[in-house]
Amino acid sequence: MEIENAAVSFQALANETRLKAFRLIISAGKDGLPAGEIARLLEVPASTLSSHLGVLERSGLIQSWRVQRSIYYAVQEEGVRGIVSFLTRNCCRGEPELCGFHVREPAPRRKARKSA
Repeated sequence: MEIENAAVSFQALANETRLKAFRLIISAGKDGLPAGEIARLLEVPASTLSSHLGVLERSGLIQSWRVQRSIYYAVQEEGVRGIVSFLTRNCCRGEPELCGFHVREPAPRRKARKSA
């Protein structure tokens, strides 16, 4: 991950509501959570949350898909792996495994799938 992409990811997470939403989404795993459930759990109006989730999705940290009338959100593994790798790459003089970190480099970023 290049520094410009990392900055976009950090900027997306630099908001309390987005950080809470991201932590909730990442804890849900690959199945994700519907937007309505995220809004309910965070006690945030759906319209406000939609804006925040859009920022996270454009940063490459989460992805969305539609199931009937609901939009689900889940972690975008490559994006998260990329940011963790960016943070640990120079750990312990370039040997992060010495510090207990071992993060596989992500594949090159693909275009996020569009919601129908």
